[in-house]
Amino acid sequence: MIRMKIKSILISQPEPATESSPYLDMARNAGVEVDFRPFIQLEGASAKEIRAQKVDLSNYTCIILTSRNAVDHYFRLAEEMRFAVPDSMRYICQSEAIANYLQKHIIYRKRKICFGEKTAADMLPYFKKYSSEKFLLPSSDSLNPSLEKALKDSKIDWTRVIMYRTVSCDLSDLKLSNYDLLAFFSPLGIKSLVENFPDYKKEKFKVAVFGNTTEAEAKKAGLSVDVKAPTKENPSMTMAIEKFINNSK
Repeated sequence: MIRMKIKSILISQPEPATESSPYLDMARNAGVEVDFRPFIQLEGASAKEIRAQKVDLSNYTCIILTSRNAVDHYFRLAEEMRFAVPDSMRYICQSEAIANYLQKHIIYRKRKICFGEKTAADMLPYFKKYSSEKFLLPSSDSLNPSLEKALKDSKIDWTRVIMYRTVSCDLSDLKLSNYDLLAFFSPLGIKSLVENFPDYKKEKFKVAVFGNTTEAEAKKAGLSVDVKAPTKENPSMTMAIEKFINNSK
């Protein structure tokens, strides 16, 4: 078997804001070039699109927040739709980090803000405690199945509103032939590759994926997965890539 020496890697994520990135450390350790380029981006829904979903923000007394993006787009659209979010609004957040992020938009009131540890199931006790509320879930165009199950199991009065979506970036200026390995972190990243490069199968590059759903989408696209994370041996993408590079020398 002929091994392909890895000299250049493309990470399908935004460039890190600091030089302390584990990817940059990995590049130095392995002696390779690393570039960053996001393959997907968020696109906010318009007020018109929210109205088309027949959602009136004033009808809800509790907001379910599962990400910082959900926080930002909820308050952005509230402002665009001239809805003054009342001080009485309750917020149930999936994690403490999201709850703390709310301070960007509101005065923090612990009695009106509660949060889980990390998962959607962590919010279930709060759904039951405040079951008389009318819940609004600001979300992207894809809904986590575990969150949907938690909401259905709680039997609360909830409405989902799509406030933002993930779309493919324009990668027309990118040359895949410049890279020996491409790293993907979501199924949507793979779909962006397919959309932007119709002849991607003709290119010679190795593929690294993060997560089972990304791996499944890569295989669906006819790609051979060479590097996978997280695994027991390689809990991070950087560890997995560096090990692969060392084994390819």
